[in-house]
Amino acid sequence: MSRLRILLLAPDANPESISLALEGYSHGEALAQLHAVTLVARSCNEEALRRTQAPFHVIEAIGMPWLDRIYAWSLRWIFKDNYHSRALTPFLYPFSLAFEWRAWRRMRTRIIAGEFDIVLRLLPANPVLPSPFPFLLRNCSVPFVIGPINGGLPWPQGFSQADNQKSWIDNLRDLYRFLPFARSTYRRAAAIIAGSSQTYAEFATYRDKLFFVPENGVSRSLCSGNVRPCEDDSKLELIFLGALVPYKACDLALRAAAPFLRSGLAHFTVVGDGPERNRLEQLTNSLGIEESVSFCGMLTHTEAMQRLRSADVMVYPSVREFGGAVVVEALAAGAVPFVADFGGPGDTVRPDVGFKVPLTNESDVVSQMEGFLGELVHNRNLLHQLREQGISYVRECLTWEAKAQAVTRVLQWVVRRGPKPDLPPPKALVAGTVASW
Repeated sequence: MSRLRILLLAPDANPESISLALEGYSHGEALAQLHAVTLVARSCNEEALRRTQAPFHVIEAIGMPWLDRIYAWSLRWIFKDNYHSRALTPFLYPFSLAFEWRAWRRMRTRIIAGEFDIVLRLLPANPVLPSPFPFLLRNCSVPFVIGPINGGLPWPQGFSQADNQKSWIDNLRDLYRFLPFARSTYRRAAAIIAGSSQTYAEFATYRDKLFFVPENGVSRSLCSGNVRPCEDDSKLELIFLGALVPYKACDLALRAAAPFLRSGLAHFTVVGDGPERNRLEQLTNSLGIEESVSFCGMLTHTEAMQRLRSADVMVYPSVREFGGAVVVEALAAGAVPFVADFGGPGDTVRPDVGFKVPLTNESDVVSQMEGFLGELVHNRNLLHQLREQGISYVRECLTWEAKAQAVTRVLQWVVRRGPKPDLPPPKALVAGTVASW
């Protein structure tokens, strides 16, 4: 495999952050192990990037002092640091364009001079935030690739958890197609990498240059070594890990586990915090399971992973999850995932590593999850088998190294150094008519 000279656009990549910022950094670092990667990021992330001493060829820090101040002020005083706000994505649009314009002005001489084989935009991952780069590169021989992108997941019908979270702005999502550069981003891109089956379906028009690579990954170091033994007479250790907001549906997890918690066959740990916590604590009281449920609040990533390694099962029936990084982490830690067969978790979980239930209605989801939990309560051999297979699956397919290898195959094809890779999505879907930012 020949090394490529990659100009990597990932403005928010930060090894000391969480969520997409950490994902972008981890993916970029894995690519830098294989290629000569020039990382272009915001100046506010430069110190963290250099402290980590990742193997990037060059780190180019783009400063936008006034815009960065406006963004920070707006996030604090307008959005109240609510990163779950639906309005945050359209708000980011002008800042995203400004960053890429500044990046182009900084790097264009080197691009035109042929210093790079390819331009890859990793972040932002949301497909409704277009890039001016394909248009700016139109007279250059350097191809542009975007992804993995992820988004466009519709809100499921018949779930109060979705109804309580959905916002009026969700109905405006498809207007992004009329924004400047929205069409040229994907029409001019040499390849589009989708991070979910849903996003793949949305961009099926471009199937000749469309590939699937999962959005999430984990470090190989997080994969458990030896699987903790499952004693037949021990309690089944259940865990929920995530923000306590309506669409994460922790209430469905508690209701499904209630029979086993009341009978002393299981214990449930809730890791996370948010506006739903009081209601969830009241729910445990009404179900008579408060003695078997522990609310831990927010934990560091290290502490959360320790909790996952001590758990047997992660019950995570989120009714709308784009990626679901915590599901991959649970598999790596040896916790068997129970998820909704929808979005990122539905793409990630296979029958040989966990359980997934269709989003039909609340009572049916609870009933199916209760049945699966009962199966593991009384069959610890199955639990042990699923845990071992889950860890192997992550090591082979879901590490950042594996993800970088898959993306490399796409990039090699784009620059005509390799065959076209066969990277289909886990599911064949038709894009929904109602999607969200």
